[in-house]
Amino acid sequence: MRTALLATVTAVALAACGSNPKPAEQPAAPAATSTAKQGVANLASASGSLVSGKITLVPMADGVHLTGEVGGLPANSTHGFHVHEKGDCSAVDASSAGPHFNPTGSAHGKAGGGAHHAGDMDNVAANAEGVARINIHLTGVTLGGGAPNDIAGRALIVHGSPDDYTSQPAGNAGARVACGIITVTQ
Repeated sequence: MRTALLATVTAVALAACGSNPKPAEQPAAPAATSTAKQGVANLASASGSLVSGKITLVPMADGVHLTGEVGGLPANSTHGFHVHEKGDCSAVDASSAGPHFNPTGSAHGKAGGGAHHAGDMDNVAANAEGVARINIHLTGVTLGGGAPNDIAGRALIVHGSPDDYTSQPAGNAGARVACGIITVTQ
């Protein structure tokens, strides 16, 4: 009986070793294009400021277009404006949003002017009423789909000072005066 059991176990083991198991299915690669139709970031004050606003994000062929308004800024002032790594605005100073969104490990710089972070954008300017009207096209990113360059779920930050586009790692743009999480709405 023992010999028969041993022979059966050996035969089963050998059969298992000799079979070609079906390969495990690989997860699909994240989309390299936007899967969302629209997103929004509701900016709330940070660092004791009174800055707030609402930005709408719409994917376009080569990136994402941002439009909206940011209010509560000093009259006729200029401010750094970036996508940050983490979608977390919980810290009073918005430091919980982490550094600029930079999936390629590039140096900080001016968008459209050589090496720069994926989240680097041009400065925004407030008018005499302290309102900045946003109309920016951010190239090289997507909205939705989970690709490495996807900005959905990340933070949009307004800084207290202008970005100098050269200082590393973040352009010396000062305090984070408003923060909002980029949320897909459609």
